[in-house]
Amino acid sequence: MMRFRLGLGLSLAVMTILVAACQGEPPITYVMEVTREVTRVVTAGADSTSSGPLLLGTLPATPTPNGSTTQVAISASTTPDATIAATATATLSVTSTPDVFPTAVVGQIYVAEQAFQNGHMYWLQPIKQIWVATTDKDGKQIWLAFEDTFVDGQPEINPTLTPPPDLMQPERGFGKLWRENADVQALTGWADDTEIGYVTRYEYRAGGSVSPQNEYVPGKGRHVITLLDGQMMEFDEADNTWRVSPGDS
Repeated sequence: MMRFRLGLGLSLAVMTILVAACQGEPPITYVMEVTREVTRVVTAGADSTSSGPLLLGTLPATPTPNGSTTQVAISASTTPDATIAATATATLSVTSTPDVFPTAVVGQIYVAEQAFQNGHMYWLQPIKQIWVATTDKDGKQIWLAFEDTFVDGQPEINPTLTPPPDLMQPERGFGKLWRENADVQALTGWADDTEIGYVTRYEYRAGGSVSPQNEYVPGKGRHVITLLDGQMMEFDEADNTWRVSPGDS
């Protein structure tokens, strides 16, 4: 697989609200600024039999009610320079409270994708993970995540395996996972197309809720990747499932 460094960014959001004083007096502007810093580091190295996915990015912070400077770091041990940063300033009225729910993290990442008889595999460059989107025996769309343990110089295929007609053996990282994990091989079947790589839009939508005290309560979110055909591939942390929906027109 090709290797690219990740560069992600978010735009600035600015909002101003003027509050007029009573009795016809000149309007008064109240400015409330808050600074909060959030860091989330994801380190590669989990057992490939893990039942739950290792996350590309989360926003588990609890913002204070007087700020909005946000910095989120997303990296694996092999890619410490993969970061996302955003800054926002808000001018608020004296009677309002800031929106403490995290905004979506959006950026561009490099992925590799390969189609199988029963699903797809995706390699995510920033965290060096392989995500498997397949269907179990009950027809449930399940999402599995594994560390990419392939190292250049290792065998890329097993030459003793002979695929059925019009099918193929996956290679390199996909192939190593497929050959070494019998469950993955049984779920996905053989590859039915070659591997492709491309740079695409990635978005993390935080889960959770806001308490009556206006505090953010972290929860499991969703990862959304724009596929090469423009459709949106969504991976849900809540139940380790996936779904595909039409892309934005």
